[in-house]
Amino acid sequence: MADHLDAPTPLEAHRKLAAFAGEWAGDEMVYPSRWTAGGPATSKVSARIDLNGFYLIQDTRQSRDGKESFATHGVFTYDREDRLYKLFWHDSLGYYPPSPASGGWSGKSLILVRGSLRGNARHVYEVIDDNSYSMKIQFSPDAEGWTDVLTGVYRRIS
Repeated sequence: MADHLDAPTPLEAHRKLAAFAGEWAGDEMVYPSRWTAGGPATSKVSARIDLNGFYLIQDTRQSRDGKESFATHGVFTYDREDRLYKLFWHDSLGYYPPSPASGGWSGKSLILVRGSLRGNARHVYEVIDDNSYSMKIQFSPDAEGWTDVLTGVYRRIS
């Protein structure tokens, strides 16, 4: 008889997040918004699978005009109860999300949406191949019409 006190093990859904693990460099486009002026940027992304394989922990540092302009800390996981992926997102704008973004895979894209009093944010991470992925963050006041806030393509650093 199996020991019912054994800790759970990661599911295939958790392991799928490993596609985004590693060290990455990206070219980005920041679109004009109420938070910032638009323009090109570059980012360094450091992401790892941690905590017994249940989480992808991602830290990003964006630079514009030679200085750091934006930083993020994201924690991704798969919730086996509601069978949705979750993204706990923190950034240098200082807003604390009331709840994680939630969503799932559509083909090669992981799509996560969260709402707040400021509106709705959608994060779309698309696997291009083993050494590159794209990401876009979009905003919508009503979760129907989406406007790009940030887009980027990231390549694995050897």
